[in-house]
Amino acid sequence: MSFVGKKFPSISVNAMDEMGDTFQLDIFKKAIESKKKVLLFWYPKDFTFVCPTEIHAFQAAAVEFEKRNTLVIGASCDTAEVHFAWLNTVKDNGGIEGVKFPLLADSTRVLAQELDILDFDMFDESSEGDNVTYRATYLIDEDGKVFHESINDMPVGRNVAEYIRLIDAYTHVQKHGEVCPANWEEGKLAMAATSTGVASYLSQN
Repeated sequence: MSFVGKKFPSISVNAMDEMGDTFQLDIFKKAIESKKKVLLFWYPKDFTFVCPTEIHAFQAAAVEFEKRNTLVIGASCDTAEVHFAWLNTVKDNGGIEGVKFPLLADSTRVLAQELDILDFDMFDESSEGDNVTYRATYLIDEDGKVFHESINDMPVGRNVAEYIRLIDAYTHVQKHGEVCPANWEEGKLAMAATSTGVASYLSQN
């Protein structure tokens, strides 16, 4: 089931911050209370291979997301204790030391099941006995509504720059009421959602 255009589920899940402190986090309420957009990205499992490359890539773009009034939150079905161990493992050893954004620890899989992003087949020997998530990504606006979702299979890492572009496009729509055509980027022409607007845009491109 797609959540695009709908409110993100209001479910409180265990989470861990950069200091190793655990707390309860409801993504829907966080978006509304903070008046910020949220980028929530799920990855299959701590201490694996593609996952730390994605996490470090999101951290490297932290300033860009902050400029766009967007909170970045990672998530997996690992426990908070496993998150803590990974956060205290240096990058050269496959760890994510230095990551500043919170990580959901959906070990009960209550939110992952609600989103229907669990893969019930093992993707490698290290996950034997576990139900892990696909690489699902949700962009949520300040009202808790999902304006983008995507799901990658286990081996395929994400392009962080594309999420920045999507946030820019949605923010442009919010501010100006224009729609953003194919390959739109900040600073490029958008268009009115009318036949005249489309004709005008196409004539200039």
